[in-house]
Amino acid sequence: MLSGRVIVLLAAGAGSRFEGAGHKLSATIAESGTDRGSTVIERALASALESEVGPVVVVTGAVPDVVPQSFAARVATCHNPRWAQGQITSVRAGIDAARAMGAEAVVIGLADQPFIEPSAWRAVADTPGPIVVATYDGRRANPVKLDTSVWDLLPTTGDEGARALMRIRPDLIREVACEGSPADIDTTEDLRRWQSN
Repeated sequence: MLSGRVIVLLAAGAGSRFEGAGHKLSATIAESGTDRGSTVIERALASALESEVGPVVVVTGAVPDVVPQSFAARVATCHNPRWAQGQITSVRAGIDAARAMGAEAVVIGLADQPFIEPSAWRAVADTPGPIVVATYDGRRANPVKLDTSVWDLLPTTGDEGARALMRIRPDLIREVACEGSPADIDTTEDLRRWQSN
């Protein structure tokens, strides 16, 4: 483990806005080069692992077996039975898993954001500060690093993850400019947009 850092990839949601066959995380993205044919979660997992920030924990929920077999031996999983009660429950489940691993910080991202680059994971992880957030063209997005000093400040309910804490404690935040795209795959239209590129 590098400096006690753990990547937490949130993959617990039901993906109810996605109208395609199966769960959105298992949908295939047509990309150029070596990633042609990757699914949404495969692309997200590959980037997180390639960053070599530290161990990767996938938080599951609606679909407990969402991690592809080809990645199962390379990541840890933790199931969040309260996933339907909001994203913060998955954040906290991931933090609990990371705490058990001796982590000093978690770097959190979403499994439906397959275009986050390994360099973005590294830049956020390597930047000191209680809360570090990636920016893309000046706009905040994932991943977000949370130092152990702020874990107990996070809300216990809600669907915002760390954003609620970031609103009330802007003094804790550092931003770091990142390459890549924080675009997420929520709908079949989102998927088609990338498949047509």
